Amino acid sequence: MTDTVGESTTTAADTTRRAALVALVSGILAIALGYAAAFFPGGAPPWAPWLLALGIPIALGAIMILGAARGRMGIGPLKYPFAFVVAVLAIGFCAALALPPTESALSRLWLGLPARAAIVIYGIGLLPIIVLPVAYALTFEAQTLSAEDVERVRELARENRARSEGRPS
Repeated sequence: MTDTVGESTTTAADTTRRAALVALVSGILAIALGYAAAFFPGGAPPWAPWLLALGIPIALGAIMILGAARGRMGIGPLKYPFAFVVAVLAIGFCAALALPPTESALSRLWLGLPARAAIVIYGIGLLPIIVLPVAYALTFEAQTLSAEDVERVRELARENRARSEGRPS
């Protein structure tokens, strides 16, 4: 878009989408490099799993943002639960990697699981499953398509169908 002076202006959604795309590419590159490091002579270096531990949450967060960015408001109030989920995933993966490899049959259990498994199951697995649906439910009216938006999509579909069949719209 351009304003009256001809300078480029962007909406919050455009800026949000651009930042999410940069984050997505960065996350995917980190994941790819982490996996590629497994093919290094002598096996994966110690930093390779850390790239995965950070790249995966970044890529997932970027995908969530790209899916939710809409209109002039970007992702609006969803930025807080999205940031929370990305942080929980990153902290959880890094915590599981950072724990010393001293688990045994006598290790202390967290809610019935060894520490690493508890972090992965309860932190990485369950916490986002609880937070995201609640966040989407609370922002449903503001973030979903309005009746006018749905009608506009239907009209575009009718026009595209008519064009593909060779009829005037």
